[in-house]
Amino acid sequence: MRIRLGESKACVLVLIGVRADGTKELIAMDEGYRESGESWAGLLRDCARRGMRAPVLAVGDGALGFWNGLREVFPDTAEQRCWVHKTANVLDALPKSAQPAAKKALAEIWGAEDKDHAQAAIRAFDKAYGAKFPKAVKKVTDDQDVLLAFYEFPAEHWIHLRTTNPIESTFRHRPAAHQGHQGRRLPRCRAGHDVQADRVRPGPLARGQRAPPGRPRARRARFERGALVERPAAVAA
Repeated sequence: MRIRLGESKACVLVLIGVRADGTKELIAMDEGYRESGESWAGLLRDCARRGMRAPVLAVGDGALGFWNGLREVFPDTAEQRCWVHKTANVLDALPKSAQPAAKKALAEIWGAEDKDHAQAAIRAFDKAYGAKFPKAVKKVTDDQDVLLAFYEFPAEHWIHLRTTNPIESTFRHRPAAHQGHQGRRLPRCRAGHDVQADRVRPGPLARGQRAPPGRPRARRARFERGALVERPAAVAA
């Protein structure tokens, strides 16, 4: 069986839920492979078995595994691409001299007052850069529907739905206690701490006790983000 290079890299898959009032909660996290649809589908199926209903919207970057898993388990859920990741991808396809102005043009799209103005901003972006940099422009025009999906929701929630970046910033990794298995271990997150695990500090050494030898610094775990928006109470069964 052939495995893509990106799929062979183990990481921690993280799902964050956004409630109808905009609050975020940790739903699930597990080890998996970053572009593996089966890894994401397994995590989503476990959520469904535990009673989670199909979300109305899912937010994530362009990793194919997340979207393939979502379509298998929750096919009716709408999709929103992360604007932070999309902006970085577009700018990478442009020369440095064009990046500052292009970044402002992209902000005119996701920061537009409504969907009509956002679509007009995409047309302006295409007109300004399409002839010289078609590859960069296609990254926006080809994903237009999933880039503007957040406009279908109340404006007060747009800041939560445009990107997964605020979700990413709430996580810090620390080594977990022994969990009865070998290999990479998941960091533990406790409710009530803003989805940020407490740091554990060692207590003072007793008299005559020697400090243990230093250990190599552990590598920071890689996280793949996915955000799910819960179904509003008015729609839920």
